[in-house]
Amino acid sequence: MTVPTTSMLRDVYIVDGERTPFLKAKGKTGPFSASDLAVNAARELLGRQPFSAKELNEVVVGCVMPSAEETNIARVIALRVGCGKAVPAWTVQRNCASGMQAIDSAARDIAMGRHDLVLAGGTEAMSRAPLLYNEGMTNWLASLAAAKNWKSKVKEYAKFKPSYLKPIIAILRGLSDPIVNLSMGQTAEILADQFTISRLQMDQFALESHQLAAAGQEDQHFKEVMSVFGNDGDFYVADDGIRRDSSIEKLAALKPFFDKKFGSVTAGNSSQISDGAAMLILASKEAVQKYRLPTLARIVDVQWAGVDPAEMGLGPVYATSKLLQRQQLSMDSIDYWEINEAFAAQVLACMAAWESDDYCRKNLGLERALGKLDRSKLNVDGGAIALGHPVGASGARIVLHLAEVLKRQKAKKGVATICIGGGQGGAMLIENVSEV
Repeated sequence: MTVPTTSMLRDVYIVDGERTPFLKAKGKTGPFSASDLAVNAARELLGRQPFSAKELNEVVVGCVMPSAEETNIARVIALRVGCGKAVPAWTVQRNCASGMQAIDSAARDIAMGRHDLVLAGGTEAMSRAPLLYNEGMTNWLASLAAAKNWKSKVKEYAKFKPSYLKPIIAILRGLSDPIVNLSMGQTAEILADQFTISRLQMDQFALESHQLAAAGQEDQHFKEVMSVFGNDGDFYVADDGIRRDSSIEKLAALKPFFDKKFGSVTAGNSSQISDGAAMLILASKEAVQKYRLPTLARIVDVQWAGVDPAEMGLGPVYATSKLLQRQQLSMDSIDYWEINEAFAAQVLACMAAWESDDYCRKNLGLERALGKLDRSKLNVDGGAIALGHPVGASGARIVLHLAEVLKRQKAKKGVATICIGGGQGGAMLIENVSEV
């Protein structure tokens, strides 16, 4: 049987990539806006290329919460890095997979022959998520502004209630699903219950994420991470959320966050709220030849899938299953995996679903289980629990790091997959084509 090699009309290559350190949000606004982060990564990346920023055909960036000053943030980034007015740019938003969506969108434009050279990636400054006026305050301010004279204004002032000052925390609202009225953490609790995942299993997975990430830093496995300098006079050289002193005992001491009475999902076995950006250069074979570019990986195929929003963490199960079936590949055919660690329970649930004959028959239409994922092939340098999850950037980060892992290990195939708030999943199959 002939195995398909790509779903693209033309080959699309990841030429190079760069990302900022992922900086853990610490209760106040971070030193960088979302565009600052992307610009830092993009300038470093473009600065070592044999072409100028103006020779790019397009810029595509994923971002969930750009500030009011960063409308169509991709265009802001493109102009700030020197692309000039002639290079178009657009922003995509697919919640946690926005960075992967940007890569997919750019790859499709190249595959279709529309472009040859595209800057794509994702960025997010979660620490800068705003506080919003509630409805009462908004309506009171509107009434006050509409008052025609001082008597009317006095009457409106008298109507003010202290409750109007209670803000809406945008990041908490954004991390809740309006259809099922559940926070993302509550959906993780549902999966933990569904697949009988214990608190100890979650904490052990979280501990391993920190241990692998710490080892990855010590072994210099994050070569794609650059240093960034802030207006505050400080500079940042590495992901700062890794807890080298983490232990099962310390994780076990944390209280459940999303279901305080019966839950098992804690801040310690969940991804970190972070700021960061990851940017990649994608190119056609023609652009590779024209500029004599090195090639890091080839994008073989991409799959998106929808799931019940209350079980959003299972999105990778559906997306990956469809992807592997179309490519006529087994799970054992994949050398390395990057699964975004939204929650330890979520990743463990995906692995349990793939291994279950019953689940795969009932939900994926398969005759038997898709297969068992070898833990030694998964997130070999840690994941979002240790590194952080700036939602607009994570999808780009896992694709870029997977390409680096394949190159380092001289391996062939890798899958990057991510769950998506709202009940979706994305999966991208890439192939190592680097000269090692």
